[in-house]
Amino acid sequence: MATVQALESVQIGALPFDRFEEILEPGQWKRFSDAASRARELFAGRVIWNVNSTARGGGVAEMLVSLLAYARGIGVNTRWEVISGNPDFFALTKRIHNNLHGAPGDGGELGELERGIYAAALEPNIREFTGMVSPRDVVIVHDPQPAGLVGPLVDMGVPVIWRCHVGLDAPNDLTRRAWGFLRRYVAPADVLVFSRKAFVWEELPDEKINIIAPSIDAFSPKNQELPAGSAKAILEAAGIYEDGHDIGDALFTRVDGSPARVASRAQLWQAGPLSENDRYVLQVSRWDRLKDPLGVIRGFVNDIAPVTDAHLVYAGPAVEAVSDDPEGEEVLAEARDYFDRLEPEMQRRVHLAALPMGDLEENAAIVNALQREAAVVVQKSLAEGFGLTVAEGMWKARPVVASRIGGIQDQIMDGVSGVLIDDPTDLAEYGTKVTALLNEPDRAADIGRNAMERVREDFLGVRSLLQYFELITPLLRD
Repeated sequence: MATVQALESVQIGALPFDRFEEILEPGQWKRFSDAASRARELFAGRVIWNVNSTARGGGVAEMLVSLLAYARGIGVNTRWEVISGNPDFFALTKRIHNNLHGAPGDGGELGELERGIYAAALEPNIREFTGMVSPRDVVIVHDPQPAGLVGPLVDMGVPVIWRCHVGLDAPNDLTRRAWGFLRRYVAPADVLVFSRKAFVWEELPDEKINIIAPSIDAFSPKNQELPAGSAKAILEAAGIYEDGHDIGDALFTRVDGSPARVASRAQLWQAGPLSENDRYVLQVSRWDRLKDPLGVIRGFVNDIAPVTDAHLVYAGPAVEAVSDDPEGEEVLAEARDYFDRLEPEMQRRVHLAALPMGDLEENAAIVNALQREAAVVVQKSLAEGFGLTVAEGMWKARPVVASRIGGIQDQIMDGVSGVLIDDPTDLAEYGTKVTALLNEPDRAADIGRNAMERVREDFLGVRSLLQYFELITPLLRD
């Protein structure tokens, strides 16, 4: 009988790293190009492996797509494997994810029974992966789902980095419970990487800790400049804007440089389509309670819509496409139920969109168009490791209103490159700050310009690549 493979190998292209010369300051570009030359020599004959739990949906997968392709463009052999699991495993790891953010999730336990579920699901992944890796390689294990791979790899003599993309500034008992469950799995790693210092767990050795903030790719379909008229045409092709554009102009450039056209349509819950003349407030997030879709919609209905002419677009992925998030369908159903109970006039100003995920680059182009057309971009999360959608909106010179939590605080200088919501649960504060930007377009434009420069300086992928090169070099073994 044929053996069923546990791991999925994600195909990685090679992107030309010299394209960054056109958007970086000369000093930034020289530092990066010099480091790239060193990395090409030092990493020759080795593989830099990355392991996570999904190739689609969420910020981690998005970052890996670009960072690994640029590393390949430099001449570094990068590979990406995705672990498999069963429903019990992903329900458990979603519980751990929620607990790390201080939230109860499904309220389940994290005891010995759960350790058994975790170990049993990872065992075939461990068996397969340890047969692929050499001690001359380096493995980066991302987040809690595959953390159980760390120990067996270290036992083989393989250098291992565990990368945690989630965290909480003020941990509570639930957070510490998740730490207690995971600590034995991640502790053997050579290096433990967090997105910000406040996210570092208690009782971890200081000498193993490294801080690397996430970043975006300015040239990906999600962030690239779009040809004139393309954003509006893309939104019509996706069914978000009403008819009236030439959808032949719904163009974007794929990662490999080939031209493409948006053809798939979003699934929409709305009383009528948006017009290109309608101003709208936008949040793009997974259907996740920690992103607070109901709070975003309620705050708009109660505090923004009555005093402005704006619409709201809440856009997330098609839930069936995100394999490691079993709560997505339930959260989307809650948002739809709330929408169904709105007055007809308000239903005409609220638009829920489940974006197609069959072609991830097409999906990214739709998000890009949504962000570029938005009057205000919002990220009103209750918990957030970093918030890539914040950096994405900033890069497009949009005024962003976001929660003063997690890595969002590192991106936005309040009142200068964005606006921070001090209490994400205060819907009136959220409404007031969004309304102020809608009513002060000159101030909103100034904030947008400052935001773009802020991202150029600190949150583009070249900075992440430099930090990873410096982190990996001392770990190399012959």
